[in-house]
Amino acid sequence: MKHLIIYAHPSEGSFNHAILTTAVEGLKQKGHDVVVRDLYAINFQPVISSSEVIEGIGEDVVREQEFLQWAEVITFIYPIWWTGMPAIMKGYIDRVFSYGFAYKYVNGVQMGMLKGKKAIILNTQGKSHAEYASNGMDQALRLTSDKGIFEYCGLDVMYHLFFESVPQSDEDTRKVWLRQIADMASKA
Repeated sequence: MKHLIIYAHPSEGSFNHAILTTAVEGLKQKGHDVVVRDLYAINFQPVISSSEVIEGIGEDVVREQEFLQWAEVITFIYPIWWTGMPAIMKGYIDRVFSYGFAYKYVNGVQMGMLKGKKAIILNTQGKSHAEYASNGMDQALRLTSDKGIFEYCGLDVMYHLFFESVPQSDEDTRKVWLRQIADMASKA
């Protein structure tokens, strides 16, 4: 299968990077084709310019859309910051998941144009699951990303995993989580 990983974390020493490395290794061991788009490493420009709105998308967006067209499975790896995705990931979605490419309206009815592709979302967060559940934030995160973005564009969300209290987690817990990622990759 063709796997595209969209990754957003600025530190190679982060647990997000460990998730990325584990996923790539597991997928490649199973013989899958894997492309990683590390948004910080490629210095992705997340801000939509006025010329882009008026004149249309640039070559950088076209290149990212080509990767999305190529992929059968798209994995998004990013931390939850301020109860949402990092600005660079949001900017990627704003620019790359554009009207006419990822969705459109036909006779007033919205249509996702990425149908037939699967999505996996892997998030780290500083708070516990209990803290997010106590105020409904856990459901809000799923609603805004899974439903409001990915499913809206036609993607079939296979998994959305949240790794909780990452800054306070110990090495044994992180090993269990990485085994979970490796197992998912081996079944992809």
